[in-house]
Amino acid sequence: MARARAAHRRRQTVRSVLVAAASTGVLGTLLVVAVTGSPGWARVRQSFLDLDIARAALPDVLTGLWLNVRLLFFCALGALALGLVVALLRTLRGPVFFPVRALATGYTYTFRGLPLIIVLYVFTLGVPGLRLQGMPPVLVLGGCALVITYSGYLAEVFRAGIESVHPSQFAAGRSLGLTYRQTMRHVVLPQAARRVAPPLLNDVVALQKDVGLVSLAGPIDAVRAAQIQTAEHFNYTPYIVAGVLFVLLAIPLIAVTDWVTLRAARRQAGH
Repeated sequence: MARARAAHRRRQTVRSVLVAAASTGVLGTLLVVAVTGSPGWARVRQSFLDLDIARAALPDVLTGLWLNVRLLFFCALGALALGLVVALLRTLRGPVFFPVRALATGYTYTFRGLPLIIVLYVFTLGVPGLRLQGMPPVLVLGGCALVITYSGYLAEVFRAGIESVHPSQFAAGRSLGLTYRQTMRHVVLPQAARRVAPPLLNDVVALQKDVGLVSLAGPIDAVRAAQIQTAEHFNYTPYIVAGVLFVLLAIPLIAVTDWVTLRAARRQAGH
């Protein structure tokens, strides 16, 4: 009986895969026919899908993408660290910490409400206008704008994770003689981090796309390199090259995010 059920499930799986493949093939064929059969397809292909221009632009766009990768790494670390600090400040208890909580709350409200592009302009165009000694380069200022903006989102994710831990966990840690700091570090934060890992990774994926906005301030990243190549060839294919590279860069992050999300769902379901 069990063998028959297993065979039936295998047949159902094969049938489902075949139906999905067939429906995907039909839909893909219809889309290709609709796009390539449109009156302006020849002009669009020449302007956006020129293989010769793509090959010519690829080295410069790849060089610019390396700048995006480095910026993503440091901005992600900075945003996670600052977001965690702000979340901890928002969860402090007692009336004496009200000013700190108010500042942390105002911080998250402000930078979650401000468009990132405005923060970038203020940091990369306004701050240098102060002409202070030791002013960092524009790339660093753009990175600071990304860190400050995204830490506002990440702080709320961390705070939700901290507050989702049952108060009995905190009380148990204190009853064992741990200080407030030790309880947060060894009892509360590990549980909170596991619970909010999927949304944290989703924000990192969003940050991976937004690091391209730093090109508005002048640094030659993948987007700026594509813009230069577009102006040189009078063709938009370099933008497509940059977009494809960003997608390829995001695939590993998205795959890890999906895996962590599935693992968390299975853990919650008790499997």
